This record gives sequence, C-alpha cells and structure tokens, in this order.
Amino acid sequence: MVQSPVEISAKTLSFAEYLVHKVEHGVRYELDRGQLIEMPTTTGLHIKICKFLTNEFLRYFVSQNLNLVAIEFTGVRTEENTSRIPDTIVCKQSLWDNVCSRKGAAVLDFEEKPLLVVEVTSQNWRQDYTTKRAEYDAIGIREYWIVDPERSRIQLCSKHAGKANYAIKDFFPGDNVQSAQFPDLILPVNRVLSPPDVDYLIREEKELRQQLEQQMNAERQRADEERQRADAEQALRQQLEQQMNAERQRADAERQRAEQLAQRLQALGIDPDTIN
Repeated sequence: MVQSPVEISAKTLSFAEYLVHKVEHGVRYELDRGQLIEMPTTTGLHIKICKFLTNEFLRYFVSQNLNLVAIEFTGVRTEENTSRIPDTIVCKQSLWDNVCSRKGAAVLDFEEKPLLVVEVTSQNWRQDYTTKRAEYDAIGIREYWIVDPERSRIQLCSKHAGKANYAIKDFFPGDNVQSAQFPDLILPVNRVLSPPDVDYLIREEKELRQQLEQQMNAERQRADEERQRADAEQALRQQLEQQMNAERQRADAERQRAEQLAQRLQALGIDPDTIN
C-alpha cells in the first residue's frame, strides 16, 4: 500500500524535546523510546478512510449533543519517551482546547487520555496489531479501532469492566462495526473500507437537509391550514351560538308578551283560553 520506507533517526530525544523538535514541512515523526521514526507516506485510500471516519464520528457527536471532537493525526503519549500519532482520535472538547492553547506539537500527555483511537494500517501494519495495541491498552485507552483495508477487516479492541486487557472483536465486509462506548455509532464495514469522498458526504448531507426543510415547510403549511380550518370552524360555532342565543331571546320576548296580554285580558274579566 505504501511506497516509501520507514526511516528511523539516529538522534535520541526526550519527550519534551520532541514537542519542540523542528521537522521538515509535511513530514510526521513518532517518538519511539526516544528515537524519531518517520511515518510512512499514506495512500489515497488511507486518507479517504481517515476523513470518512472523522466525519462520521463528528456527525454522530453532533446528533447526540456530545461535547466530543474527532481529530486526525494528533499525538498520544504512551510511554516516558514514546508518542504515537494515530490516524484519528476522539476526546473531550475541553481536552482538545487545552492542547490547542499550548505551544509545540499537538500531543495528548499521560493525563489527557483520548476516549478512542483509530489506526489505518499501512506498511508498518504489524506495529498497529502489536506494539501500538499493547501501548494503548497499557495506558487505558478504552477503545481502539484497527482498520485494515489490505485484509478487509476492522478490529475493535475495547476495555471491559474487570478485565485487564483489551477484548478483541473482528468485523468483516457485510458486518456492521459498532462502537463499544457509543452503541448507536454503527458503521457498515464495506463503507469504511471503501468510503465515499467527504465532499460527496457533504453534498449528500446538504441534500438531506434540503429534503428535511421541504418536509418541515410542508408540515408547517399543513399545520397552518389545519389551524385556519379550526379557526373557521370555531368562528362558525360562535356564529351559530349567537344565532341560537338570538332565537332564545326572541322566544323569551314572545313568551313575555303573551304572558302580559293574558294578564291584561284577565284584568278585563276575559279568560284568555276561551279566545280562538
């Protein structure tokens, strides 16, 4: 998948020196027990998978109103003089804000633990399955995804209560990978391994929003029409009630006039009932 070899620098650095170490633009180095290790050049598919997962994580967090962020290529300190650069990490917004406020490389220190990390395998894929998995496990990262396009597999490593080491589960094409921490975050393996461009997803989301807006407008229009009908029916009921009240008033007036006439006739000595 990757053409360029992995280069290891002979220079040894402490973690503090690593944070301020000047590197060539566009080149990323991990720190492995004090040694700088140049990260391999990524393929187009690798980049698409990273962008897709980051986008899907962010969409999920927004939909669930979770104050979390998903960020690509941010460092995670795993040992005294070791710092890895996962393809994607998930952490709290406040933690990421702290990292952004500091000078030097963007690296989460020991006390700044991400909730989830993702590695998309490349030339040094064995390290993702062994060294990095052991390091992420040891520092207590609760969830670790290994996305392996070459082997058509996503391996999910998760911390379970009372268990010392990661529980490991593999997902293959046709399966849906489900996050251990976020049960409603479910992604088809096929879509992760062969993702659409994020630009396409943005257009797709825009079209979906437009459809939802049209549906909402139609619902509002129907609601307005229902309200107008209800108002018209209420006005009609009020009109009928007014007519009925007027009829009752006229009937009462007629009855009062009849009673008054009967009283006058009786005063004249005439029995009203004998009058035809």
